[in-house]
Amino acid sequence: MIGSIGAAEWLWIILFILLLLVGAKKLPELAKAMGRAAGEFQKGRVEIERELREAASAAGTTPTHSSERERLEKAARELGIQTEGKTDRQLKEDIAKAVSS
Repeated sequence: MIGSIGAAEWLWIILFILLLLVGAKKLPELAKAMGRAAGEFQKGRVEIERELREAASAAGTTPTHSSERERLEKAARELGIQTEGKTDRQLKEDIAKAVSS
């Protein structure tokens, strides 16, 4: 039975639960705060991408594996993630988890 519930039905269920938990008066405030957080995330992402492009063009090189590793380590340190002993893939996963939460 649960397998037959589609994405739209899950969305309605989640919205209903949110309405019960938060209340009708606080729901618009919650949505507004989530929108602001998403906007700030986008601004930060664009800013980091711009800085990386500027740094690469200032150095006169295109990003290589070592500079990619440096970018990953810098981003991980800024997010409070330990970098020692981790592969690039592990760092990318940890950064993605930290950013999405």
